[in-house]
Amino acid sequence: MRPIRPLSTVQRGRGARRRTSPVAAALAVGAVLALTATACGPGDDSADPKPTASTTQAGGDKIQIPDDIKDRLKEHGIDLDKWKNGEWKNWDKDKWLREAQDYVNPIIDGLWDPDRMRDADKNPDHEVDDNDISGDQGVTDPTPQPVKAAAVGTPYHESAPYAGKLFFDSPEGSMVCSATVVTDPAHPGKSDMVWTAGHCVHAGKKGGWYRNIAFVPSYNNAGLTGEQLKKATKEQVAPYGVWWGEWAQTSDQWIEQGGPTGGQGAPYDFAVIHVTPEKGSEGKTLEETVGSAMPVDFNAPAVPKIATMTAKGYPAAPPYDGETLYQCADKPGRLSLTKADPTMYRIGCTMTGGSSGGGWIAQGSNGKPSLVSNTSIGPVTAGWLAGPRLGKEAKGIYDAVSKKYAGQ
Repeated sequence: MRPIRPLSTVQRGRGARRRTSPVAAALAVGAVLALTATACGPGDDSADPKPTASTTQAGGDKIQIPDDIKDRLKEHGIDLDKWKNGEWKNWDKDKWLREAQDYVNPIIDGLWDPDRMRDADKNPDHEVDDNDISGDQGVTDPTPQPVKAAAVGTPYHESAPYAGKLFFDSPEGSMVCSATVVTDPAHPGKSDMVWTAGHCVHAGKKGGWYRNIAFVPSYNNAGLTGEQLKKATKEQVAPYGVWWGEWAQTSDQWIEQGGPTGGQGAPYDFAVIHVTPEKGSEGKTLEETVGSAMPVDFNAPAVPKIATMTAKGYPAAPPYDGETLYQCADKPGRLSLTKADPTMYRIGCTMTGGSSGGGWIAQGSNGKPSLVSNTSIGPVTAGWLAGPRLGKEAKGIYDAVSKKYAGQ
């Protein structure tokens, strides 16, 4: 049996706090990275489930949230002591914030510095048997041949200005996914919306919303090596800034069904994030800043009519290191997990964890390139990826996020 692995990455963190700023150290309580429907990282029940304000990091050092940081957050209307009675810092699995109205993600200036971004790219293996994703029910095409992922040409902003990397924290450590700038029907040409996988923002049925969610378009734009990145400036790592998720929304099905193994909730593993710049962007939106946004097609042609789909992402599990943007192009097939759930797209691709949430681009129903899916699940050895087909549930989330900010 081939093991299936999540496409997100987690860092258990021996050095992640080494060089972080006081702000980063204060709020980076358990940094995790989420990835695919097979779960964004290993679930380690041995970890302390209840970090407190004086939390312990991997080395056991206690950290307190400085009063000046609390005051800075209060200036933005965020009182950490009063919010949900301090629930923001409670990672208890039984109380982990689950509902959309509980989403909270205050900007912490400087938290995602180059060192913390780079350290978030580590991913311990987390594997599940492929028996967990049945291929015998519904409509499933033969397993595709592996397609070797190809590095996207640099600078990434010229090749794929809409692509970027997503960072976030979970109870287990700092994590990464991939994401795509998409158009906003309420603000044509001025979108602040990002598309990714549901498991990159929410842990599913056994967890809640991840924290410190931030998007970096054209991450490592020049394609620097890992060694070069150790000395890179923030401008080199994030040339178009760090954009914090002020609101995220995923499907009810993912929240209710999504799990860390198999393919639970995978047909509904999609999410939309509305972002705002960490620093001032001279009044420009994300789309204006990067100069591009992908339209989303919720009625893509049937699989037999699609000649090619191209998936992009920042794979971080070996043999990749999460610092380079890759892509796979292949004719899609179908993968059915259960008869009751929608059939998923499947392509041959060797990308690994970290590529989860990355956009799948194909010729849409209008004949133009559109986002038609995102990376959700993939096996360790078979060399394929699967992503949800975007229908009414996905459109409902997309429209809801757009309308939420329509008057702003």
